Amino acid sequence: MARKASQPAKKTTVAPAPSVEPLSASEERTWAMLAHLSVLVNLITGSLGPAVALVIFLIFKDRSKYVAYQALQATLFQLVWWLGVWLVLGILWAVTGVLSIVLIGLLCIPFVCVLSLLPVYSLVHGTIGAIRCSAGDDFEYFWIGPWTRQILAMD
Repeated sequence: MARKASQPAKKTTVAPAPSVEPLSASEERTWAMLAHLSVLVNLITGSLGPAVALVIFLIFKDRSKYVAYQALQATLFQLVWWLGVWLVLGILWAVTGVLSIVLIGLLCIPFVCVLSLLPVYSLVHGTIGAIRCSAGDDFEYFWIGPWTRQILAMD
């Protein structure tokens, strides 16, 4: 059916894309601090700290490069230091247990006990990161920071 010449053409309007409001400096410091403090969630749940930092990254990645960098950095740091160290420690304790059968493992026990304190490093370092971000400083984990900058293409 042809449109009559007297009828005006229908106008289609496209809703404007919602604008992303950037975070204030105070909000940036708070969310960056919380991303680093998510390492403490691991004490309660065992391994959900990286998920908390990742959620902060996903929510605020478009609103603040600072929060995105700090949250992704906290996520990667926790994955490496919390989950990775637990995996290595599990293997070390298993090998020590097996070697204890032939008495060599008994000599390994003090060494593995000292290495079992490595997750404490992640708690301390994550807390230091939270304190530095709370003060508005740029915080970077050793090795993880430059890797995160490459992932986010910040250089």
